[in-house]
Amino acid sequence: MRRTWLRPFWILLALVFLAEAWLWDHLEPLVARVVGLIPWKKLKVRLALLIEDLPPWATLIVFAVPFILLLPVKFLEVYLLATHQWVGACIVLVLAKLIGLGITAFIFDVTRDKLLMMAWFRRVYEWFLWARVWSHTITAPVRERMRQVVWLLKPQRAGRFLRRFMKLRRNAYRGRPA
Repeated sequence: MRRTWLRPFWILLALVFLAEAWLWDHLEPLVARVVGLIPWKKLKVRLALLIEDLPPWATLIVFAVPFILLLPVKFLEVYLLATHQWVGACIVLVLAKLIGLGITAFIFDVTRDKLLMMAWFRRVYEWFLWARVWSHTITAPVRERMRQVVWLLKPQRAGRFLRRFMKLRRNAYRGRPA
């Protein structure tokens, strides 16, 4: 009983996780191109040299900098939502997501090796990799069913689908099998 009740929650959680992973996969190359327009190579080399001498725990502080820098933007999002300025909130949310993704990808690329030296960080990183596979597995039936429904609702099939649906509904109402 409890497992049945929790299943929609887990599917929703997996879909949110997959949405974040999808954003990372599809926006990371775009953000990388935009970041590539800015002369970051020198900064990346300098950051790598700086991190080379730091212990792993200090590298974690460097990795946390983007989150700290974006905190005021998050407060701006909350303010815009609280004052019902939906368009502004959406624009700030999207820009914060893109900027945060770009900066985080850039810094994680430089700090990954040092961060993975910490056992707890490596476990968390491996857990996220596992959670991504788990999310794909748990949502596969839902995504497949959605693909089928979208296929059925295409303009050339919609009439046939609706006629079949109405027939199933009439038969169910009468108590007969289709």
